[in-house]
Amino acid sequence: MRGAANRREALFGGFCLCCLPTLGRSAEGFAMDEVGPGIFIRHGVIADASAENNDAIANIGFVVGKESVLVTESGGSLVDGQWLRGEIRKRTTKPISHVVLTHVHPDHVFGAAAFTEDKPVFIGHASLREALDSRGEYYRKRLVDMLGADKAGSVVYPTLEVKDAAEIDLGDRKLSFHAHGKAHTNSDLSMLDSQSGLLFPADLLSVDRIPSLDGSLLGWFKEIEKLKSFGATGGIPGHGPTRVELEPAFAAITGYLAALRDQTRKAIAADVPIEKAVKTVAMDQRDKWQLFDNYNTRNVTQAYQELEWE
Repeated sequence: MRGAANRREALFGGFCLCCLPTLGRSAEGFAMDEVGPGIFIRHGVIADASAENNDAIANIGFVVGKESVLVTESGGSLVDGQWLRGEIRKRTTKPISHVVLTHVHPDHVFGAAAFTEDKPVFIGHASLREALDSRGEYYRKRLVDMLGADKAGSVVYPTLEVKDAAEIDLGDRKLSFHAHGKAHTNSDLSMLDSQSGLLFPADLLSVDRIPSLDGSLLGWFKEIEKLKSFGATGGIPGHGPTRVELEPAFAAITGYLAALRDQTRKAIAADVPIEKAVKTVAMDQRDKWQLFDNYNTRNVTQAYQELEWE
């Protein structure tokens, strides 16, 4: 049993970096899409983090209300967050009152340091602080190694922790937040804009870029059903196009997760060892997702560890 555990740890490779490294392009070449009234989103490059792209790989942006601005995602590094802050200031002088930290992965939280001077409320899942305590410094050091200390950013903790649900008002614009159970990670937070009807599920919904499993595969199915129940008119995925129709997007990610679940269960039932399972499970999904070879092995490892104890 201990030998098997060691082999799994080797395959697992430590914490999910979701995003630490390959090729990409600089954030300087990005533009903001206005996906709804007063909602601006930057399409992150579909690549892993690198010195060339400053970890600008997630979809990040902001929502403008009558009184203030909310940052939906802060970016993957200090310089990525500074770029986003500059884009906000090109469009409005309203105060930046809130910054959302959707989950623990570095491409979604390390831009937060660029906004500390604004003294916003940093909104996060009730489990995010513990997750950052466990991984934040490790992620920071990896970013420093990649980008340099002046570009990496620092760990920023939530000042408003959402245990179940919360709501804020930007002035004639209410935004509701929902803390999700263990799924993509153990700290996933989604947001719904009441004015536009748009859902911001962060990495609970990934389009084109392969999903990264760092929490619970079975839990992810449950949280997708919860997201569907919100009745949103469209969605802003954590990765992929800046705005999507939710039904086909959820169908696509559910298709991959179902293949991962069903084929992993089959491998376990047939006593296929994890070292062989990672080479076969979900391979029928390979042509449907970018960066498949970067993440599927890890996803299978995570799924195997979860499902073998059903």
